Amino acid sequence: MTQSAPLAITMGDASGIGPEIVAKALAPGSQRAVVFGSRVVMGEIVHRLGLDLTVRHVAGPEEARFEPRSIEVVETTQILELPPLGVVNAISGQASFDAIIAAISAAKAGTVSGIVTAPINKEAMGCAGIRYPGHTEILADYSGAKRVAMMLANDEIRTVLVTIHTSLRKAIYQADFDAQMAAIRLAHDGGKALGIAAPRIAVAGLNPHAGEGGLFGDEEIRIIRPAIEAARAEGIDASGPWPGDTVYMQARKGRFDVVVAQYHDQGLIPVKYLGLEKGVNITLGLPFVRTSPDHGTAFDIAGQGVADSTSLETAIAYARRLVAAQTKSQERERVV
Repeated sequence: MTQSAPLAITMGDASGIGPEIVAKALAPGSQRAVVFGSRVVMGEIVHRLGLDLTVRHVAGPEEARFEPRSIEVVETTQILELPPLGVVNAISGQASFDAIIAAISAAKAGTVSGIVTAPINKEAMGCAGIRYPGHTEILADYSGAKRVAMMLANDEIRTVLVTIHTSLRKAIYQADFDAQMAAIRLAHDGGKALGIAAPRIAVAGLNPHAGEGGLFGDEEIRIIRPAIEAARAEGIDASGPWPGDTVYMQARKGRFDVVVAQYHDQGLIPVKYLGLEKGVNITLGLPFVRTSPDHGTAFDIAGQGVADSTSLETAIAYARRLVAAQTKSQERERVV
């Protein structure tokens, strides 16, 4: 990776709001970023929105010129016309997947400094024969990362998930000692990447009242507490297990920097309740930076010109912040 490399922004599902929020985010011309997707789709959306923008095809990020009022697109899929908006379909599902894979390859090659992904639709990818529950699993498989975790962040709280896209029943069994340790370590690393010198990590319990001393379940005693103790032995400032219904209140008051949640909804509901436009998804454990807005494809408003690009713009800002921190860390290592 070079410091001058731009960000890659994947187009997302062409039938959702992804292309629209990408166009809106890039319209001011201040973002040093290249779109991975379809120039046909981006051109049609720009036309529908009435934006004063030129959509230009580039063979790769290194050809981008970042001229004012211009969106530069690396063609990662062949689409001859705009797919139907607001409808699940295989064309859009395949195109969204192709853009992600191409962006990962560019990030691994160092031609982009990081990836910001617009929303995809899992059902649409399934229609194309692509069986992945979400971005995180695709990124992990194609990047070669051994263990990844989702960090959801906004101005008030940050949370990392022990388990991600799985049923609650399976999550209980997957939240074993190794999964706890991986999440706590990644939460620590993620906090440092965001500029927190010594992140304070709060680990939420799995059961109500964090098990109430074994009355409501013993996972806290058998699994979670030993993992916290092991993490502390490694020098990580981890504590808990804390009751899941109050730990985020404490984090908002400034007591903790990152909360480790045991399952998807335990972590995402508090973040999303504070506003989808403020939330950012950061994938920890990858060999490159990746962020995304904390919302979906919103098929119900696709093509209407009313989609809010704030969360994507925030995701871009977070990506730049993480890339800058990563670059400084690499420079320090070279000096040493």
